[in-house]
Amino acid sequence: MPELWLPGADIHDLGDHAPTDQQYPPKAIAHITWDRNATAAAPQDWCPYEDLVGYFTGGGAGDAPHLIWDPFSGRVAQMFPADSRSKSLLSPSQSPTRTNRAGRVVIQIEAVFFPYCRYQGGVYPRLVDTPCAGWGRIHAWLASWGVPDYWPMGRPVDFSGHRDEQVWETQGGWYAHAHVPYNDHTDPGSWPDFTAGGPDVPPSQHQPVPPATPARYQVNINGLAYGYGAQGYQVTTVGRALVSHGFGDHYRSGPGPNWTDADTENYADYQRSLGYSGQAADGVPGEGSLRRLLGYLPGQRTVSVSHVVAAAGADPGAEQGHLTYGAEVAIVEQALADEGLLDQRWVDGSFGTRTVAAYAAWQRRCGYQGGAADGIPGAASLYQLGAAQGFAVTD
Repeated sequence: MPELWLPGADIHDLGDHAPTDQQYPPKAIAHITWDRNATAAAPQDWCPYEDLVGYFTGGGAGDAPHLIWDPFSGRVAQMFPADSRSKSLLSPSQSPTRTNRAGRVVIQIEAVFFPYCRYQGGVYPRLVDTPCAGWGRIHAWLASWGVPDYWPMGRPVDFSGHRDEQVWETQGGWYAHAHVPYNDHTDPGSWPDFTAGGPDVPPSQHQPVPPATPARYQVNINGLAYGYGAQGYQVTTVGRALVSHGFGDHYRSGPGPNWTDADTENYADYQRSLGYSGQAADGVPGEGSLRRLLGYLPGQRTVSVSHVVAAAGADPGAEQGHLTYGAEVAIVEQALADEGLLDQRWVDGSFGTRTVAAYAAWQRRCGYQGGAADGIPGAASLYQLGAAQGFAVTD
């Protein structure tokens, strides 16, 4: 496990630790303290690092970030461990996410800086004009927590806001305060790039960024989990669909009901085939790509007799791929496939002629004959299939 506390930081643990919301990807949030207003014509003296640390460990503790960073000396103070939320973002009740918690980690960094600050006789219009001392070790520590070197809303270059709720919820990486939904600040205005280490850390001594690993967070779609560590029939369904579409190269065994790195890597290959790139092709499903892969969104393993009967009546005569209660039909189809009665490629949520024929074979296996084995589900045979394959049946 990566270090909870940045090596070399001044630790000021405020307590009040709280977990983050693990269904979202890992994030880092870039802030500046902006404690004074200055201009090119009227610069002001920089506010000392010690003053800001005193504020955030005192009266300002309710707005404290994880890190306070002095870009001139490289000193860093840390107030929360990496796996806890901190408190520098607004999180109003109308926000769909708890913004301070919306990620596997949501590590917030406040650079002690304001535009046109004066430090030791020099005037610094932008954060990137400072030495950015200590940035290399901060960046390496964030990378060790899985935060990718990526700005989903673009690297900040000015003090304008760019906010997108869907991007915020689905993409990991670095966000400016100006990018966070339901917040109104427009900082930091600039931020050092990922190769800058600062003059206090010679390039030969930079902490290496860990090699890229498959994404290891989960999302919840239609009540079911996807991503590393997820378990259930839906994981097997996705894996089998990936194989059937030609995206199974990373499997050494399976696919099965436990989501592994192989599932992530195969799903990333599939996402790239759709034209996604960067963080949008990290191998963790989104609702759009999942629907395109399966033709429907899997749900809880409950099947209604009346729904599948309606599908068996409507789908065969409709256009190819027509879905009537597709998620429930797919559960029945997968059960038929697992019984060896339906080819896996026809597990598509459409109760077409091949599914009717497979269900008729199931009915005959259950002892039905003639018109009682016509491929249209009855309650008794469907209950038997559910009992055999582990799904619930309702009227």
